[in-house]
Amino acid sequence: MTQTSENVTWLTQEAYNKLKDELEYLTGPARTEIAAKIAAAREEGDLRENGGYHAAKEEQGKQELRVRQLTQLLENAKVGEAPAANGAVAPGMVVTIAFDGDEDDTLTFLLASREYASADIETYSPQSPLGTGVMGHKVGEDAQYELPNGKKASVRILKAEPYDG
Repeated sequence: MTQTSENVTWLTQEAYNKLKDELEYLTGPARTEIAAKIAAAREEGDLRENGGYHAAKEEQGKQELRVRQLTQLLENAKVGEAPAANGAVAPGMVVTIAFDGDEDDTLTFLLASREYASADIETYSPQSPLGTGVMGHKVGEDAQYELPNGKKASVRILKAEPYDG
């Protein structure tokens, strides 16, 4: 998974390979596909009223932004091992917390960079207030983090297991 310290992002080998493959696709076949779409739309005539052309150009812009994001991420990446299953909260862990020690009011989330965000599990960045607050704490311990209004919230760590998704 990932752990960001300053400008370094820690990735497992699997995560690094996945992001590298995405970058290679975006800078190769995907660029060729979008160039073909733009060329085809240009042949249709007046570009001011050509929805296909404008959509393709917008798609190209989003694609190039992702290329820049991935390039920067991979340039600053260090490849390491997945977190140990020792009960301590670390990036790459699925964490279950109870708010204010209330075992009925819980939240389970993946502590990782947004590169791992998926519909399967809610993802919190290690740099988020909650992520920073729980980092390093062990199962059974209480942790605090700052809410947007400046107040402190307390949570208890119920589970911390390596993510296997």
